[in-house]
Amino acid sequence: MSNPREEFLAGERPEDVALFLADSYVADERFEKFGDPVDDGIVMIVDGESGRNAFKAATDTDAMGFAKTAMQQEGKINDDLTSGECPEADADGDHEPQFVFAFAEERNEDVGGIYAEGAVVHAYAQCACGTAYSDRWNVADS
Repeated sequence: MSNPREEFLAGERPEDVALFLADSYVADERFEKFGDPVDDGIVMIVDGESGRNAFKAATDTDAMGFAKTAMQQEGKINDDLTSGECPEADADGDHEPQFVFAFAEERNEDVGGIYAEGAVVHAYAQCACGTAYSDRWNVADS
């Protein structure tokens, strides 16, 4: 049996998006039928359009608009898509991701850099402190 999250993280599902929703952020049982429960929330791997719609429904935020904002600050999002290191973590407060939006891009030798080495995951997180940040990594390195 296939594991959509593992396939996504291996770069094998470039048409899909991944969403992590922390229990502390949204407790909507409707999302459970679309994802896998994890210790502190739910992870969903869904087709791109459905994923963007689910993200909007859960966060009241446009996924691509959020990604554009989060790209302005780099942080660390772990390859489990449920945890990371907020760039503001040295400040007081809670620094756990409230939600993560991610997509994978196939290997692209023409672009070069990490894209020439293999598929790349782009991830965007919203921290409990209010900071939006992004990370990306080559799946071969994770």
